[in-house]
Amino acid sequence: MSSIATKLKLWWLNRQANAALIFKRNAQAIESYRRMLTVDPSYDEARIMLGNLLTEAGDHAGAAQELDRLTQVNPGNADGWFNLGFLHDKAENIAEAERCFRRAVQLKPTLDRAWYGLGLVLIRAGRLEEAVEALKQNVKIQPFNPYGYYQLGMTYHHLGRSDEA
Repeated sequence: MSSIATKLKLWWLNRQANAALIFKRNAQAIESYRRMLTVDPSYDEARIMLGNLLTEAGDHAGAAQELDRLTQVNPGNADGWFNLGFLHDKAENIAEAERCFRRAVQLKPTLDRAWYGLGLVLIRAGRLEEAVEALKQNVKIQPFNPYGYYQLGMTYHHLGRSDEA
């Protein structure tokens, strides 16, 4: 398929996926994203959306497979690493979630949600001092995030540093 034909096909499939999402037809959107990936397996945004929709549908294994594939094909995609970290966190695989969140912030130090996710998994791992540093990065990047401030304050409190909380 020519480059123009490929772009047009992807554009059309993207429009179909967006329309399906507007009308809450997630199964149709999933099918459109899968078709996009047959046209262009390196289409990162389609793979991320597919992973997110599969997560919403309860297919965590399918979502993890898509996001694993993304991080293998494009290991420099910070959003892919963040989403994969989120899935591992949800599955309570803390070590793997930490690895993914750390990779995301290494690739994109301004990815505030990855710092927040890293902070949360470090809290669950009992590594509160490290969690403080991650959460400080989160609120520095996103100063209007009440969740980041709350978690930072609670972590300080649990460390016995109530004045900083």
